[in-house]
Amino acid sequence: MLFPEESPARDRVSRALALGGLQLRPGGSLAGAGAAVVDLGQAGGADVLARLRQGFRGEALPVVVLVPSGPLGPLGGVPGADAQLALDRVESELVARVAEARTRRAAERRSAEGQRNLAFLLELTARYAETADVDALLHDVTRELAEALDIVRASLIVVDGDAGVVVAASDDPALKNLRIELSLYPEVREVLRTGAPVTVADAPSHPLLEGVHPQVSAAGVHAIAALPLVVGGAVTGVFLVRGSGRRPPFSAGEVEFLATVAHATAVALRNAKLVQTVRGQTEREKAARIVAEQQAATLQRFAVYFAHVSDGIAVLDGQGRVLSLNPAGAALLDVEAATAQGASIQALTRGAADAALSELLEAVASGRPRHPVDLSVQTTAGRTVTLSFNGAALQEGEAKSILSFRDVTAPRRIADELRHTKEFLEKLIDSSVDAIIAADVNGRIILFNSGAEALTGYSASEALSSLELRKLYPEGAAQMLIERLRSDEFGGRGRLSATRVEVLTQGGERVPVNMTASILYEGEREVATVAIVTDLRDRVQLERKLSDAEVRLEESKRNAVLMALAGTTAHELNQPLTSVLGFAELLKRKLKTDDDAYKRVDTIFREAERMKEIVKKIGKITRFELKSYVGDAQILDLERTSDETEEAQEKAAGEAATKSKLP
Repeated sequence: MLFPEESPARDRVSRALALGGLQLRPGGSLAGAGAAVVDLGQAGGADVLARLRQGFRGEALPVVVLVPSGPLGPLGGVPGADAQLALDRVESELVARVAEARTRRAAERRSAEGQRNLAFLLELTARYAETADVDALLHDVTRELAEALDIVRASLIVVDGDAGVVVAASDDPALKNLRIELSLYPEVREVLRTGAPVTVADAPSHPLLEGVHPQVSAAGVHAIAALPLVVGGAVTGVFLVRGSGRRPPFSAGEVEFLATVAHATAVALRNAKLVQTVRGQTEREKAARIVAEQQAATLQRFAVYFAHVSDGIAVLDGQGRVLSLNPAGAALLDVEAATAQGASIQALTRGAADAALSELLEAVASGRPRHPVDLSVQTTAGRTVTLSFNGAALQEGEAKSILSFRDVTAPRRIADELRHTKEFLEKLIDSSVDAIIAADVNGRIILFNSGAEALTGYSASEALSSLELRKLYPEGAAQMLIERLRSDEFGGRGRLSATRVEVLTQGGERVPVNMTASILYEGEREVATVAIVTDLRDRVQLERKLSDAEVRLEESKRNAVLMALAGTTAHELNQPLTSVLGFAELLKRKLKTDDDAYKRVDTIFREAERMKEIVKKIGKITRFELKSYVGDAQILDLERTSDETEEAQEKAAGEAATKSKLP
C-alpha cells in the first residue's frame, strides 16, 4: 500500500491496514504497489491522486481517498477514486474500502481488456477477409500483438515435416520462410504433440525447456505461450509468443485471447492456401533454400563467436574456398576478410606446402583425426610466418569445414634454439673426461655422463633406472658430502670446493677421486645436486713413484755423504795408526819376551793392528746398513757395508774352490 509520509493521518492508516494484514510503505516508487490511499485534506492531495491514476507502466492503481468529516458530513463522490472514506472511520472501514477499490479496478481492467480484445479480433477478422497480401498482414498482426501484450516476439510457425518454417515475426518483417530446427523449440513440439496450448511461466528453469535453458536465458525470455494453428482438424502450425523477464506470466484471459487470434489466423492461412504454397514448392527449390538458409544460419551462429577468438578461423566449402574468415585470421594472412571470401585457402597461404595442406583438408572432410600441422606461409604482405593448422568438419555429414590456425613463429624459433642448446650441452657434458653426476633431492640419479660410466663401471641406463647416489660412496661418505654442501666452511652454502674422497665402482673397487659439487635451488628449495668427479688413480700412482724416487735419492745422498766421510776418516786415522804401530814394533824389538813391558807393548801393537783393519773397512764403505746395538740403539754394520767384506767372501770362495781341486 502507498500513502504519503507527510500526512498527519499516516499512523492511523498504518494501524488500520495492519489489522487487515496489509502493509503500508512510503509513497515513492509505484513499482510493486497493489493499491494506494490518498488524503485529500493534505496539501497537494489532488496532484498525488492524478499521478496515481496514471499508474505503473500504464496501468492505473486502485485508489482509496480520505475525505474530511465534520458538521457538513462526507464529501460527495471524488472523480478518479475507486472508493472514499471519512477520516473518522479509517480504523473501522479502511480495509474494506481497499478491497472495494481493488474489486472495482479489476472489473474495470477486465472490461477494458475485453473491449480491447474484441475490437482487435473484429479488426483482425475484417482485415483477414479483405487483404490480398497475407504475408504483410501476418507481420502486422504479430507486431500489434507484441505491442499489446508487451512481449519480446510473436511469431507464426508452419510445420513442414520435421522442421518448422517461420512465416511471420513481430520484430522483423523480412523474417519469413526461415527454416528452424524444432529440437530447439520444445514448447512448439509439445503443442504439435498434444494439440493444446502450452504456457511456461519461468522459461530459464522450466523442465519442458531442459536442454535449451542457456539459449533461453541468453535471449532474455521468461514467459512463453504457444497456441496451435488448426486447419482441417490437424495442427499445421504454432502461434508462439515470448515475454521478457519484466513481464508477468500469461494469464488465462490472455491465453484465451491468443487462442482466438490463432484460430482466426489458421482460417486465414487456409483460405489463402499459404500452407499449400509452402508445402508445394518443388524439391529442387526447397533443397536450395534449405541449404542456403542453413548455411546462413550456421555461419551467422558462429560468426559472433569467431569474431572474438584470437586464433584464425576460416570456414571452407568442399573445394577449399573461404566462406568466412574471422578478423584474427585476416590479420594473420594480411588480407581483408571481405576480399578473402570465395578465394582458395591455398591462394591465401602462398608458400605453404600444398600437399600437406591438401592432405589436412581431405582428412577433415573424411572425418579422419589429424594432428596440427606446422606450415611456413608467405602472406600477401610478404611476411613469412609459421602457422599451425588444424581442422574439423563444420557439421557431421557436411562438406564444409572449419580450419583454425595460429602464429607459432616465435614459439617454434625458441623451441629450435632450446633444442640446439640442449643438444650442445648434452654433447658437452657427455664428452667431458671427468664424471658428471646429478641427482634429485631423493638421491635418484638424473644425469650420468660417459665419464661416470668409465669411472664406476655402471651404464647410464642402469644408473638412471635403479642406482641410488649413496651406493657410489663408502658408508657415511654421502652424508658427509651433503653436510659439507650445506655448510659455509667448504666453499660456501650450496657449494663444495675440491675435496678428495673415494668412489665405489660396480665391482667394489675404491677409487680415489677429486670432487667439486653444488646444490641446485628453485628459490629457497633444494631440487638437485650435481658433482664433477675426477679420477685420481693415475695421479696417485704417479705420486707414489715420485715418493719412491725421492726416497732413493735421499738414500743415495746419504750414502754419498757416508762414503765421503768414511774415506776422510780412514785417511786421517791411518797416519797416527801407522806411527803407533811403528813405535810399538820398535819397542817390542828392544824388550825381551819375558819382560812385563813386552806384553803391554804387544797388546798395544795388536790393538793398533785391529784398529787398522777397522779403518780399512771404514774406507771401503759403499752402502748404508744398520745393525742393533745396546737397547734400541743402532749402529753402522761395517761387515755388511764395506767392499772388503765382499772381497773376503770372494777370496774365501776362491780358496774353497782351489782346495776342492787338490788331490
